[in-house]
Amino acid sequence: MQVIRVIARQTLASYRKPSSIQVKETYPLPPYSTVIGMIHTACGFENYVDMDISIQGSYYSTVNEIYTRYEFKPNYYEKGRHSIKIESSTGTTGLTVGPAYIELLTNVNLIFHIKPKDENMLDTIYNGLKKPKEYLSLGRKEDLLIIEDVKVVNIEEKELEEDYVLKNDIYIPWSEETKDTLNIYGTMYNLNKEYSINPKTKLRYWKKQILTNYVAKGSKIYEDTNVNTDGEYMVYFA
Repeated sequence: MQVIRVIARQTLASYRKPSSIQVKETYPLPPYSTVIGMIHTACGFENYVDMDISIQGSYYSTVNEIYTRYEFKPNYYEKGRHSIKIESSTGTTGLTVGPAYIELLTNVNLIFHIKPKDENMLDTIYNGLKKPKEYLSLGRKEDLLIIEDVKVVNIEEKELEEDYVLKNDIYIPWSEETKDTLNIYGTMYNLNKEYSINPKTKLRYWKKQILTNYVAKGSKIYEDTNVNTDGEYMVYFA
């Protein structure tokens, strides 16, 4: 099976957890939806292209950065509470402005394997990543992504003859099958993958999420386990 492998890096990055509010916390690796969105941007896709993704990588440390947060409730204003008053045709809205913190990863290294559901899209995605339509980012718009290598690799399934120590942190989709075959555990995340757009409201909503086990570098996969590999890295598609 042929897939695309991307090796990339970022100086700083934040892949925000939707549930974090006071401090914008980050996932340790970008979610599937974030990577798929980057690929769509690189290739100039205007409609959703279905694909499976394997994500792994590492980072050096985390830091907190201050940013300006704006909070408001449409058509609600209270004198003394809101620092900015905005008049519009629908009513008066008050803004509260203040400092907040965002968590950032530093010196991020990433490895993606991309398997489009339509094999005919392989060359299109490969060429799009080699010559993207615009500069690429991952996470925030200012979190620039530097692609160091893009190549087509072969994935094969094999049985481990000896224990294997993971070279990177990695997302492993979780199911009863993986639970029975892998004796490694990490942090469980429910990550967004596929979206759809409501034709009436034009708003995006998530229609598919992946229950994923985040496994840290150095974890061990035991011998006699069936795995997918490109010869250098383990691959777990979702």
